Amino acid sequence: MSYIESLKDVIRKLHGVESSHIESVPVTETFNGQTVWDGIVEVFKLHGHPEADTAYAWSHSTDDQVNPIRHITVLHLGPVISAETAVRAAILQEFRANAEA
Repeated sequence: MSYIESLKDVIRKLHGVESSHIESVPVTETFNGQTVWDGIVEVFKLHGHPEADTAYAWSHSTDDQVNPIRHITVLHLGPVISAETAVRAAILQEFRANAEA
């Protein structure tokens, strides 16, 4: 299964809809002059989602031997209006989750 197909599969499982790949967007996110994220965000058109018409998705390796790859999907809703804001939302969510742990 290709990388794009695996992300489409994750979107299908998490959001219950089919999707079409639109584009790949390079994103570099910095904070206080330091790069905190640098990668490619895949943009997908969603077919039949009740709230969003677009999803942003990517994956990265983890240190977890049980789940060595983590897939991230962010819907184009509210403040998320681009690949860049999707990355920011994911970073913020991960920061909050780690702060609560």
